[in-house]
Amino acid sequence: MTASLKAKIIKVCNEKITAKGEQVGVSFYAFFENKNSNPDLLMEAATWWIKEHQLDHFEKAVKIRDLVNGITTK
Repeated sequence: MTASLKAKIIKVCNEKITAKGEQVGVSFYAFFENKNSNPDLLMEAATWWIKEHQLDHFEKAVKIRDLVNGITTK
């Protein structure tokens, strides 16, 4: 995963956690605008989310942030 996508995921997760608490969920679409302006980046996120980590559609933002940071979660 590119450094810029990692930074964006961490930023969005932190913002959502701050606004709504540690139980807030996100999908990989949360890191993109409502239009498909960068399909390669969207596919990179989807591949990481679905193929590499086999995550559900919605996951806790804390879990995603920790995965991106390389922290193992329970």
